[in-house]
Amino acid sequence: MKIHTRYHGQIDISEQEILYFQNGIPGFPDEEQFIILALPNQDLFSVLQSIGTADLAFIITNPFYFIDNYQFKLDQATIDQLEIETDVGISVLGIVTVHEPFEKTTANLQAPIVINTKNNLAKQVILNDSIYKIKHPLFGQSVKG
Repeated sequence: MKIHTRYHGQIDISEQEILYFQNGIPGFPDEEQFIILALPNQDLFSVLQSIGTADLAFIITNPFYFIDNYQFKLDQATIDQLEIETDVGISVLGIVTVHEPFEKTTANLQAPIVINTKNNLAKQVILNDSIYKIKHPLFGQSVKG
């Protein structure tokens, strides 16, 4: 299927690549289908692109690349919603806010995106009582937890 994207123009994708957010993501409740796209010449950051809205795309990263001991516990409702049976096949991503200079770039670690890669079900989980921040610095900081 062909989709229009914010950063890659028109591209072909397969149904197997689509992530399904049952209730959308916070602020975008009607956006339920996304795809992860690579950024050229970039290993640490990718794009979470809406299937239905070309201009809706987020820069994302794996927080474990930057934050020592990043961890949190999922509630049972989220585990059930994503049909998680084990820790295997679970991916965690953070939405990034790019700043100038780049070293001031932050990630939303208080609301990570959790993906069950076995069935492509995904959810942005809001962590309550978290030591993590919505705009957590990625560079030069660690989290004591």
